[in-house]
Amino acid sequence: MITPRWRALSSSEPTPAATQRWRLDIAYDGQGLNGFAYQPEVTTVVGLLRTTLATTLHLDEEPHIVGAGRTDAGVHAFAQVIHVDLPSDFFASRGGPDAERLVRALNRQLRGRVRVLSAHVVDQRFHARFSAEWREYRYLVLETAPPALALHEAFAWAVGGPLDLAAMNRASAHLVGTHDFRAFCRRPEGSDPDTALRRRVITATWERLEDNWQMSPERAPALRFTIRAQSFCHNMVRSLTAVLVAVGQGRLAESVVPERLASHRREHLPALAPAAGLSLVGVGYGAFAGGPSGFVR
Repeated sequence: MITPRWRALSSSEPTPAATQRWRLDIAYDGQGLNGFAYQPEVTTVVGLLRTTLATTLHLDEEPHIVGAGRTDAGVHAFAQVIHVDLPSDFFASRGGPDAERLVRALNRQLRGRVRVLSAHVVDQRFHARFSAEWREYRYLVLETAPPALALHEAFAWAVGGPLDLAAMNRASAHLVGTHDFRAFCRRPEGSDPDTALRRRVITATWERLEDNWQMSPERAPALRFTIRAQSFCHNMVRSLTAVLVAVGQGRLAESVVPERLASHRREHLPALAPAAGLSLVGVGYGAFAGGPSGFVR
């Protein structure tokens, strides 16, 4: 157990000079969690991390945590990034910051609900959200007739096939570039419906994967949707996935994507794809921040 005791920063306080900024790369299973952002009445990723940091480091107050982006309830992450400010005399009695020891101590307390992959001190200018150059998500679709096993529903969306992969990729190509994604996003509460939700998509592609691990009884192939953007608006990836699967099933024309990008209308589009198929797999940073998270580049 780590024993130093410090007063942590509250979210309203400025960052004093006597702190060091830490970057933590984390992963989590979205099942049973009410999303990423802090909500005092329910269990969230940030809530668990705040409590665990305060308990493990014997802080007087829970620290303020900033993430690269928010994920919805049920969405997984393999490479989320946060930053947290800790006193500059962190582990001073032990010769300086001990990142490996911090990671071990936090993971013992988190017990697998959230896993800290790495931790290190970064430049004070680093900001987990605003320093990010891109985020990358992947959505897994299992091409098998529902109902699926509960195991499958924990990490994929089972849909009836066959799916036309070429049509889905042609439709996805229209997403690349900067567009107004109002038709594919849930608008923030209280915002003006005439305000554009412009986002820049860098890549958006589908690929078919063989079930080499035999994770489904039928050895059903999976389709993986990978999308990288500078940022995303709320429900954007799940909305796009549902529309593109409908294109692959022949229920919607490929032209639905450019038409709705131009019209901004959401009416009569499919319901959101389930949260469990979606994972955050990478966040892009420059060299000063330690480079991208995860295995994507």
